[in-house]
Amino acid sequence: MEKQIVLEAANIKKVFGSKGNIHTVLDEVDLDVYEGEFVGIMGPSGAGKSTLLNVLSTIDVPTSGEIKIDRQSILKLKEEDLADFRRDKLGFIFQDYNLIETLTVKENIILPLSLANVSHQEIENRIKKVSMALGIEGILHSYPYHISGGEQQRTATARAIITNPSLIFADEPTGALDSKSAFMLLGTLAELNQREKATILMVTHDAYAASFSSRVLFIKDGSIFTEIRKGEQSRKHFFEQIIDILATLGGGGHHDVI
Repeated sequence: MEKQIVLEAANIKKVFGSKGNIHTVLDEVDLDVYEGEFVGIMGPSGAGKSTLLNVLSTIDVPTSGEIKIDRQSILKLKEEDLADFRRDKLGFIFQDYNLIETLTVKENIILPLSLANVSHQEIENRIKKVSMALGIEGILHSYPYHISGGEQQRTATARAIITNPSLIFADEPTGALDSKSAFMLLGTLAELNQREKATILMVTHDAYAASFSSRVLFIKDGSIFTEIRKGEQSRKHFFEQIIDILATLGGGGHHDVI
């Protein structure tokens, strides 16, 4: 069975500044992401990877180009329709969790479903499933300030996936985590991708994080420089391949955050 395209981006251009002082951050980027893919985006500091994620995820608007998610042109949606589309179709995992301190872990996770008027029974079924998948069923009644950074990030991940989104955007999701929590989160994302066929697009500056994905796109000077696929090779070999390309690009694997 042929895989569906979840995300189509064509001729994406993003320009900042005005006449005489124009800075092109994204230059004619073309990108397709298929259902069930886990795609990493890497590149040196200032290459445009976070801008690309923001534009693709509806947080920002490109200067020109076309973006479709689930065959819907997101650039043509009115603001209120875009808010609904974002809530129903997209999941977001950011470096700084964005949890609401006055809500419990459970309340934070189910917030998108409550806003979408999902039935109480369905909410309970889904919270049980995602909290078990992420190993956080023991902290559902805690508040964010009582739990560790790793647990906060897994809570944010649960909130991102509980709506069964078509596409999950992750922006440096391990940036604020220690190595053990980072490993757990990346393992969870890879498992969600393999077991639940979740489609994930992740920006990272870390070659280790990128090695969990199935395909990595490298951006240089606002354009896609090259891409590699993991295929059947081990994660260790894939990691080494990523490191080699980053060395060619002049972007280290661990320190150049954008």
